[in-house]
Parts: sequence; C-alpha cells; structure tokens
Amino acid sequence: MKSKTKYVIAATSLIMMGLVVGLVLSSTLHISTDGYSQEYKVPDKAVRTLTQVSNAMADVAAAVKPSVVNISTVSIVKTKGIQNPFFNDPFFRQFFGNQFQQPQEQKQMSLGSGVIVDPNGIILTNNHVVKGAQKITVTINQTKYRGKVIGADAKTDLAVVKINATGLPAIKWGDSDKLRAGDTVLAIGSPFGLTQTVTSGIVSAVGRANVGIATYEDFIQTDAAINPGNSGGALVNAKGHLVGINTAIFSTTGGYEGIGFAIPSDMAKVVMNDLIKTGRVIRGWLGVWIQPVNAELQKQFGLKNKEGALVSDFVEGSPARKAGMERGDFIVEYNGKKITDPNQLRNMVANTAPGTNVPVTVIRSGKKVTLTVRIEEQPKTTAKAEAPSLQNALSGVDVQDITPSVRNELNLPARIKGVVVSQVAEESPASEVLTAGDVIMEVNHVKVTNVKTYLSEARKIGKRQSVLLLVWRRGQVFYATVSIQ
Repeated sequence: MKSKTKYVIAATSLIMMGLVVGLVLSSTLHISTDGYSQEYKVPDKAVRTLTQVSNAMADVAAAVKPSVVNISTVSIVKTKGIQNPFFNDPFFRQFFGNQFQQPQEQKQMSLGSGVIVDPNGIILTNNHVVKGAQKITVTINQTKYRGKVIGADAKTDLAVVKINATGLPAIKWGDSDKLRAGDTVLAIGSPFGLTQTVTSGIVSAVGRANVGIATYEDFIQTDAAINPGNSGGALVNAKGHLVGINTAIFSTTGGYEGIGFAIPSDMAKVVMNDLIKTGRVIRGWLGVWIQPVNAELQKQFGLKNKEGALVSDFVEGSPARKAGMERGDFIVEYNGKKITDPNQLRNMVANTAPGTNVPVTVIRSGKKVTLTVRIEEQPKTTAKAEAPSLQNALSGVDVQDITPSVRNELNLPARIKGVVVSQVAEESPASEVLTAGDVIMEVNHVKVTNVKTYLSEARKIGKRQSVLLLVWRRGQVFYATVSIQ
C-alpha cells in the first residue's frame, strides 16, 4: 500500500508540475486559446457589396462570352535560303545544286480572337490576325467553321470575316464615345489559345494616338489584361455592350504590363459597314495639312490655348480650299464638336461621309470664323508613288512629297530634301532596309527632290538590279543597298 501511495503521489506531482510548466509557457509565449475559439467576422455590408459586384461581373461575362470566338490561321511565308559559304563550294553544289540557297516556303500558324456582330456569320477582328492567311478557322463552342475575309482595312487594323452559319449569338453594340477614364470594362478573348478568357479592369484613358499601331488611331487604353491571342476580342462595358476591339499591348518584355489598347466601337462600326457594303473603307477628305500647336506657335498666332489643329498647308482645289480655308487657320470645332488635337480632327474627317456639308470653326487673326465645307472622298493617292508602279528592288515602297507639316512632324532640317517613305510592304525587297518616316535623298547617286524625280530614277532600275540609296533617319544620314535575293 505504501508503495502504491508513493506512485500516486509521484504521478500527482508530475501532473501538477506539467500544469505549472504549461501555464508558464502559455504566459511566456502569450498563447491563448480564446482567439481560436472565436470566428473572425466580415461585416455584412462588405460581403453584400462584394458579392453583388462579383455576381454582376460574372453575369456580364456569361452573357458576352458566347459572342467571342477563337480564330486560328495558317499562312505560307517565304524564308531566305540558308546562307553559308560552304554551300558555294563547287563540290557541294555538284551534288546538291542550289536547293539550300533558294527561298523556302514554311507554314506559319497563329491564333487570335473575333467578335460575332451579326447572327448570320459576320465576325469582326483585327487585320493583323488574318492578314496573309491561306486558311482561317473559326471555333465557336468547339464547332469549327471555315472563315473568309470579306474586307480588311490596314489603316485601322480591322477586318471582317464571314462564316456559313446562322442564328449565332451576336454581341450588342455600345457607344464608345461615352466612355470615361475610370469606367469598368471586361476584356474577352483567347490569349495563348485559351478560349473565352475574361479579364477585368478600367478605362485608363481615351483618344490615345501616336501609338504607332495603325494609321488612324483613337485607342481606348485599359489595364484589363490583354495578352497574345486576345487581338480581335471584345472590350465590353458594364452593360455587356461592345465598346472596343482589343488590339495590342504596350510592353517592354513581351508580356502584360498593364497597358492595353482597343479600337473604339464607334470607329469599328463605321469601318465594318463600309467593308461589308463595298469591300473597302470610304473616308472623308478635307484636303489640308495640320499640326499641333506648341507654346511658341500659340504665342505667335495669339491663341488662348493649344487645343485645336493648325492648318499649315492645303491641296489646291480641295474641299477646305473651296470653302475659303487659309494657311494659319486654327481649327477649333468640326461639325459642332470641340477639337483637342490634330489626330482627333483627322479621325472625325475620315469618318464623315463624302458629300456631307460640315460647319468648321477656325480662329483667324484672333476671331472666330465658321466655314461650311462639303467633304469629299479621300483620294487614293496624294502625291504618292504607288507600290504596283515599280517591279524592281523598290517595289512595295510608297513615298510622298515633303510638305511643311511632314517636315515639322519629322523635325527635318531645311537641308534635307527628297521624299518620305510612308509605307513599305512586308513582301518588298526593301522591307529590311527602309521603314516609314525615312527620307530617300538619292537613288543611285542622283538627288531626289520630289515624287516625280524619285519615280524617274526608280523606274530606271532593272528587275534584278541592286539600288544604292542615300537615306535620312532620325537625324542620321547613311547609304543603304537594296537587293533582290
């Protein structure tokens, strides 16, 4: 009994010691079981608000996703033959000939997105998504359709694709002109081939121009993630209405950095309707060269602010000239709308139907003058040398005369004379040498002063002949050789 009593006393002592140690540790380490027994509480108001926002975005996405499709293309691209001195060895060429030095054809596959805008198979997308494609496949809800381009416009980077289908879920059009910075938007597309991916964000800015993506730019900037493959997809507002066609991202790494661009739906709709009706875009034409106003010009012209477009030159016989517009006129209103910069005016004129009478208000010698201009169709050429006119090393190179506005825009020194490269076709032999904005000063040592002298020399070049050019680019003058491989 005594031994058992000793064991009981010993066990009791150990238990008491454990409790003491536990209490000491708990006190030392501030361990409390009360925090674990009480559940944390999120305020009901916060839960209700976030749930409503979450449900709203999910509902908008669910309504719009069926209208956004995946577009895959296959194109054939020519690549240069393998350049290696070993292949010039007579012994090697005796057995293999020139097959390794001949241009090679390769299949190139790419992915993009599109938006169903008509239940009868009309799909709007970017021009760069379908450009040069030999085969277009449109996937809608895992069903594949063969697509056909019925019209494309490189100047706005838009294209219309048609598939043989009816009863499709067409998206509803929104009014992009009413967008404000801070508005909530969703971007829907197929980044990296992942169909109907939804990202959200806000409108960061509107009216973005001079981005360098297209000729006519009036982009919506958004922080909604737009990744490769999103091109041609939908940017929608809180109502699920189409307000933009996702086009590009600004990135220094190739990945998403919070800056994406979309073509406004108002512009896209005008371009699309023209492409469907005529296969081309009919743009309005004012016939003036315009430029922005800096602080010095504002002072020289006695202007109250810099919002508008300064007329630096005009085309004789143009709509503007017929209406009495003069050099030095500062355009502040077009068709009743305030003009903030030259790019805005340019887009508004382009979107005006030819034959329309438009009131244009200008500041002239400090006074407001309103002119009535009858807009005409934009000429196919304005002192340009068209690519098809040449069949040699300079084929595919479009140039134009240096006007005062062009000289000002490129910051050209007075000593630089020649023609400005306005566009170089991808298939042109000069595509790896020349770029838009270059000034061609000489062709084969002959000075170029305008389009006429340029064409005169360019037409002397043989079909397989190389050409030596003297070129100005961003303050640098250099010689460049263009050869046909």
